[in-house]
Amino acid sequence: MDENMKIRELVYENLPEPLKGLTNLFEGRERDVVLLSCLGVLSGCLPKVYGIYGGKKVYANMYIMIIAPPASGKGSINYSIGLIEEIHNKVLNESLKIAEECKNNKEKDDGDCPGLKIKIIPGNISSSQIYSSLADSHYGSIIIESEADTITNAIKQDWGNFSDVLRKTFHHETISISRKKDNFYLEIKEPKLSMVLSGTPDQIKPLVQSKENGLFSRFLFFYFNESGGWNNVFDVKQDLTVEFRRVGKDITCPLYAMLFQNINEIEFNYSESQISGFNRLMSRITEAVIEKHADGFVSNVRRHGLILFRISMVLTVIRNYSDGTLDINEPIISNDIDFEIACSITENLLRHALQIYNDISETLLSQEDDTLLFALKETFTRKEAIKIADGIGMSERTMDDKLKQWRRKKAIRKIKHGVYKRVLG
Repeated sequence: MDENMKIRELVYENLPEPLKGLTNLFEGRERDVVLLSCLGVLSGCLPKVYGIYGGKKVYANMYIMIIAPPASGKGSINYSIGLIEEIHNKVLNESLKIAEECKNNKEKDDGDCPGLKIKIIPGNISSSQIYSSLADSHYGSIIIESEADTITNAIKQDWGNFSDVLRKTFHHETISISRKKDNFYLEIKEPKLSMVLSGTPDQIKPLVQSKENGLFSRFLFFYFNESGGWNNVFDVKQDLTVEFRRVGKDITCPLYAMLFQNINEIEFNYSESQISGFNRLMSRITEAVIEKHADGFVSNVRRHGLILFRISMVLTVIRNYSDGTLDINEPIISNDIDFEIACSITENLLRHALQIYNDISETLLSQEDDTLLFALKETFTRKEAIKIADGIGMSERTMDDKLKQWRRKKAIRKIKHGVYKRVLG
């Protein structure tokens, strides 16, 4: 990996505990993977902590994606599950207890009983299930999957296409689902979701579908393409998951409990000097991207500004709690060290996003093609495609060219003469 693509050593030297201790258990790329996955998980463990960004209330939740070849160490994201297992188990057990009491109450129908509250939700989930999970979540949910195709396979199904939900939830926009069949309507205000995913380069394509559809720019990517050599699997004498679970039990869970039991929400802010530094950094990056790179990548830069803010939020809350200086009755001002760490990580990982953006440009669809393809049924005929094309003033020859391009980019496959099936979506 290019030295400029690695997370700087200065970041690790200045991390707050327990992140510093946890990442010190690893080396090289694996240490980077562990740090980012821990940040992603912890972003879903700070209930009632918010900040004002761009005139809107935002919480700490982040989407993290590790992209690397098979057997390269990206599966180390699974260690981070230990940070939230205690919270998940407590929330679930309490919810099961309430559900059982409700069920045994003869004065109520089963339909009146609340749904089960959870923190960790599976990636292999249907569209309707993700609405229910977000509605019943305990101050937000977390998806952790070491194989990204678990979630991409779900999104590809007709019953599981929730890409729009992921895009809106990133900004806590209200989402809703309605079914005429059973007169069902569900609206979720300020949905909160954190995601930590890892996968191979091929697994990212069906997830983002088009690099212009907005989901791509909402992820913080870490990308490396070397598999590395053989590691001495007996070099580490301890079960590292035990340490992550200890941190989850002794730090993450008590912090989570303290925050959600607090009556009021707690506002996170930047200092005036940090705001100036933030604007200088993001302006410099934006100008460089506009001058040297594709216009479509500017949206990534803008959303990475929000991601930077969220990283600062996670680091400062963790540092203040570990230092015993967290006052839940006062606004939280970002620690200067954590602000600098967040700036370094964000600027670095923007390079990763740009590399992935450029690498997949030849294989992903443009926004125009994406819209056109999804105007067709999952299985469609050439005649149906020509009809859709004619409706938007596109010639038959151009549509035939599109079908060839889509097959080459593996967005569709030919079932038989004149009949095609969507692969993406």
